[in-house]
Amino acid sequence: MLPLKILALTVAAAAALALCVRAIEARFAFFPAAGEQETPRDAGVAFEPAAVRTRDGERLRGWYLPHPRPRALVVYFHGNGGNLSVWQPIVVGIHRQGYAVRAFDYRGYGLSTGRPTERGLYADVDAVLEWAASGGDRAPIVYWGRSLGATMAAYAATRRRPDGLILEAGFPDAWSVVRGSPLLALLALFSSYRFPTVSYVRRARCPLLVLHGDADRVIPYTLGQSLFNAAPDPKQFVWIHGGDHNDAAPADPDTYWTAVRAFVDALPHR
Repeated sequence: MLPLKILALTVAAAAALALCVRAIEARFAFFPAAGEQETPRDAGVAFEPAAVRTRDGERLRGWYLPHPRPRALVVYFHGNGGNLSVWQPIVVGIHRQGYAVRAFDYRGYGLSTGRPTERGLYADVDAVLEWAASGGDRAPIVYWGRSLGATMAAYAATRRRPDGLILEAGFPDAWSVVRGSPLLALLALFSSYRFPTVSYVRRARCPLLVLHGDADRVIPYTLGQSLFNAAPDPKQFVWIHGGDHNDAAPADPDTYWTAVRAFVDALPHR
């Protein structure tokens, strides 16, 4: 009888731990900032604000930065921290390279309603793709995701295939990020979050550009290589010398923007 009691206690303890982890897992995955402190207008760039409705009733804050003759329309998926104002220099930087940009805050970020969860973010992406498609842009469409946004961009490519996909500072899946930490790895075993970027990339089957800084202290450079190696062709990998995870501007702008421009210019025009 004793082994059965031990087994029952073990199962009960595991179930309790799973419940605890799932109650707090969002705190480990998302770091939103409320409000909107700066917009593209503060950087001298015109933009159109938008309220994007999700199917489950949330309202997402969106920015549309039009361009008179865009190389492409970039739908930008930012990382797991901050809000659109924090990412404004990056969004504006892309626009200044000759791209129209649509960017948005996930639920619970910035002026968007709700609370972030993995499943909720996928619902946000679905809504944003409808918003992006409604604009009538005729340039090539590129989904560009950074860090956690790389997972969202890859997911987006399985829902509505773009002409090109750019994944920056991304990772294969959640387990690959936490496995080096015994505590986080233990929590991950009981978490519902997976963020399976590789799985989405394999299903997307569109031209892929992977960018990763070789000095990334958050998502190691090797994870970007692993993501690239697991992706199907056609694909390109470009490492950014001295690039860290939270750079507001590329550490090696010539290499960075030359790679982006060459990738986008090779895409078919609509």
